[in-house]
Amino acid sequence: MEAVRKAKERLRQYPALIAKCHESASKYASCVLAKSNLEKNACAAEFDELKRCLVKAAVASGNTKL
Repeated sequence: MEAVRKAKERLRQYPALIAKCHESASKYASCVLAKSNLEKNACAAEFDELKRCLVKAAVASGNTKL
């Protein structure tokens, strides 16, 4: 059950990581909401920017995994 405990710890950190990346998250959300017929990779650039930000924030907080 150690893996479950570690996963729960990582999930508890997500709100803080999202808060640190609020600008990227907002851009991604705006892109998704602007599309009436969302297709795969329609907002790929915005998603990649958000992902890079989340990874950077996770590393800065000492958590190397997301």
